Amino acid sequence: MHTGIKVFITGGTFDKEYNELNGSLYFKETHLFEMLELGRSKLNLSIHTLMMKDSLEFEQKDRDTIAHACNNSTENKILITHGTDTMTVTAEYLLAQCPNKTIVLTGAMVPYKFGSSDGLFNLGSALAFVQVLKPGVYIAMNGKVFEAGKVKKNTTKGEFESF
Repeated sequence: MHTGIKVFITGGTFDKEYNELNGSLYFKETHLFEMLELGRSKLNLSIHTLMMKDSLEFEQKDRDTIAHACNNSTENKILITHGTDTMTVTAEYLLAQCPNKTIVLTGAMVPYKFGSSDGLFNLGSALAFVQVLKPGVYIAMNGKVFEAGKVKKNTTKGEFESF
């Protein structure tokens, strides 16, 4: 039995870069490795980039790709970095598609490269949660954990909340 944690990178604000010339946000490469080093992570992680997309641009095939990767992972504990805008949609989809796995999605409201990002804290929290939660699909943001299908992003407050 594999005791490690599988990490799937899908993009989202977590990994966005800022273009100083035109003010746009774009993807270059993941910041996950730098964040893990900064956080002095000692976990046994297997990391794979599935895509680098803004979750608002996700299509059904992207969620299928994520579900397929989760189901084919030898690890039963899976962390997914994901954009916050459609994180709840993907979480609900995975809940229906990926039984018997503990899957935690996390992301950031502010890009990691901005320095004031919540990404590092969210990553650490999600890594802790994925180790102790029972099988199911969850969202971990800002120190809180929510069950898929029972959470929404409150765009007025800029945080996730149960419903």
